[in-house]
Amino acid sequence: MTVQALTGARIVLADRVVEGQALLLDRGRIVGLAEQGTLPDGCKVQDLGGGWLLPGFIDTQVNGGGDVLFNDMPNIEGIRAIAAAHRRYGTTGILPTLISDYPQVVEAAIEAGEAALEAGVPGVLGVHIEGPHLNAAKKGIHDQTRFSAIDAAVIARLAAPTTGRRIVTIAPELAPEGTVRALAQAGVLVCAGHSLADYDQTRAALAEGLVGFTHLFNAMTQFLSREPGMVGAALEDRASHFGLIVDGLHVHPAALRVALLARGIDGAMLVTDAMPPVGGQMGRFSLMDQDIAVVDGTCRGPGGTLAGSALSMSQALRNAMDMLGCDIVAASRMASGNPAKFLRLDDETGSIAPGLRADLVHLGDDRLVRATWIGGAREDHRE
Repeated sequence: MTVQALTGARIVLADRVVEGQALLLDRGRIVGLAEQGTLPDGCKVQDLGGGWLLPGFIDTQVNGGGDVLFNDMPNIEGIRAIAAAHRRYGTTGILPTLISDYPQVVEAAIEAGEAALEAGVPGVLGVHIEGPHLNAAKKGIHDQTRFSAIDAAVIARLAAPTTGRRIVTIAPELAPEGTVRALAQAGVLVCAGHSLADYDQTRAALAEGLVGFTHLFNAMTQFLSREPGMVGAALEDRASHFGLIVDGLHVHPAALRVALLARGIDGAMLVTDAMPPVGGQMGRFSLMDQDIAVVDGTCRGPGGTLAGSALSMSQALRNAMDMLGCDIVAASRMASGNPAKFLRLDDETGSIAPGLRADLVHLGDDRLVRATWIGGAREDHRE
């Protein structure tokens, strides 16, 4: 295969932006940078015409997209549609996320993820099972009639071998002792969310192998002066990661800025918590027999309850810059590098570095998506 040279854009690395350089790709991998005037003989030049070239976005919490809800289509066709919808917004790595459901649906979602991985569906990294082992007092839009306790059969289901990555969100205070450890030892990435766990309970779960927090601040115990809660434990811990929904609606931007000041950006991951309208035509949809409407850029159920979002990763990146004051390097790390590290895939993707897979996104000068590459295969877009 001919070496490709991507020229004409500023290139966003993990620690800086470089200009006047070309990015060389070969056989789906990143070769490295070269001066635009000294390209290898015979390489195929693609002039991007300005803008920024970034590592492709990685979204660890995606309930749906392209008018498809994963719960309604827990099969390879549903995953393919969701991944394709989000690719339009720069997402080159995705974990379709199942909202709390019955055991047979959880099993179908896990099997669908394995089928998608085996089939090489572009961008699929695994699946995220969010519930049904959550606390009803923090259920949000989840249907608590589908909640269930964790037992040996549940652990066996969630810990089934995978060729990709599996995230499982639980309420740790309701899990039997040893649950987090058993899942972690099986390679599952265990996150806490929709939980009333206090600071001490959260610290105990971290000691067992908890590695993440699903949508920090939302549906968990908050940081108070004498009760630091799950938020306090998350911001204090230096090894775990947390998702941030940066839409200005789920969490006040000032709270997100404080979180980044407290923890630094190393643990922060941009997530969308996206629902079917992203990349689709729906203004309304049904979730567990509840009517959900898109209102002011987010999704809300009866009584105004937040029900995921209508956020794309490209908009989340722009919001991180505009609302949180991040430069494009920091925003890119939260959208790509940090999720890759959390998923233990940073030796494969998530940054622009020699040897990594060529998963990339080109943003125009207006910061809108113009093209993506997954494993070096280009797809043009008009966001």
